[in-house]
Amino acid sequence: MISDRRRFVRLVWPAGIAAIVLAFSKLHAVWHVYDFSGSSRFAWALAFILLLWLIGYAFGVPDAPVRGTLVTAVLAAGGGIVAISIVQLFVGDALLPRFVVAATGLVTIVWNDACTRVASGRLRGDAVLLVGSVDDVEALRADLLAGPERPASVRGMVARIDARPNPADRAPVVTAAARTGATVVVLARDVQDDDAVIIQAAILHEGGIRVRTLIAFTEEWLGKLPVDDLERISVLFDIGEVHLAGYARLKRLVDLAAAVVGLVALLAALPFVIVGDLVANRGPLFFSQARVGRGGRDFRMLKFRTMADVEGPAVWTEEHDVRVTPFGRFLRRTHIDELPQVLNVLWGDVSIVGPRPEQPKYVAELREKIPFYDVRHLVRPGITGWAQVKYHYGATEIDALEKLQYEMWYLRHQSLAVDARIWFRTLRHVIANRGR
Repeated sequence: MISDRRRFVRLVWPAGIAAIVLAFSKLHAVWHVYDFSGSSRFAWALAFILLLWLIGYAFGVPDAPVRGTLVTAVLAAGGGIVAISIVQLFVGDALLPRFVVAATGLVTIVWNDACTRVASGRLRGDAVLLVGSVDDVEALRADLLAGPERPASVRGMVARIDARPNPADRAPVVTAAARTGATVVVLARDVQDDDAVIIQAAILHEGGIRVRTLIAFTEEWLGKLPVDDLERISVLFDIGEVHLAGYARLKRLVDLAAAVVGLVALLAALPFVIVGDLVANRGPLFFSQARVGRGGRDFRMLKFRTMADVEGPAVWTEEHDVRVTPFGRFLRRTHIDELPQVLNVLWGDVSIVGPRPEQPKYVAELREKIPFYDVRHLVRPGITGWAQVKYHYGATEIDALEKLQYEMWYLRHQSLAVDARIWFRTLRHVIANRGR
């Protein structure tokens, strides 16, 4: 299966990186006659492997390149070389031989490019047959073009009225699946209670074709929950931060550790921002704004100020807001403006990962229009989140509803593994310069 091959590439890529580093390290040891595994260079080789893994994943290797495949391969390998070189500079010692670093960099470029080409070349993915309406098909096609978790394309549809057996075809859904070469059959909500359709779905299932409800497909392939079902399922799952005490404690410890590191970055950036403000962004250094946090309680969120005019009634911030100063735009593109939020993390107002906090005015409006909107306030809001890495910059109520589908998916799947996944994707977005 395509998904199996994709997982195989994801496993082979890090193994190849490790093999490249260890092979060149061993070769250097043989040439210079020393015990590689018994020296300190072995530990540093492992650290180099870890750096190449982390930076490679941040750049989208092997299957989500932030640039072209070759450019991504070069940036990922170069980033690892720069990182280990900076470490060696601070330590004041050649922790790894220059031959190992240089040779690994060159071969890693080729390896990264090969793996990325193989993985990203399978854009069509699963072939989907949808049993439902034209509206269902159009919405699903749009979602699959917007960045799915698993590649797929809609190959055809069968309307409910055509899905039932008839004199000419006793199993029209089975026939359509064979005709379109479907690997997944998706059942919209209005056909799931039709016994005639379910019987055909069972036949397809026995034949090795996967069958999913539209909710399950949207969750697995798109990484969100469908808007039409949000109210119905909003209380039908556990939320890690609410129902799993162990996860909640570990998440808080991770937040505190990250905030300490972020505090160092904040102090380092402070002089630069002060000078930049004096030159091209005159006004207060910080921007403080009321946001709604866990339990619906308000708190003051801190940022470096990026707008020339922050007075007046609250309005949705636009992607290319004219109020943003040139230096403020730089702060936004680099996400430096977010650094003061580490103080909010230390105070317990926000987490590193969670639903993005909104202003009280907008929350009040959205509560009126979306009855289940307050479910997102059962957990701490986040500096980054699943909606931020999955959906483009949103500045309307429609965008808020779209993002809520991703936030509900996050609440349903909350775990340290998912949080780590969001951390890395956020890093990937920053490297790809996808600021807002």
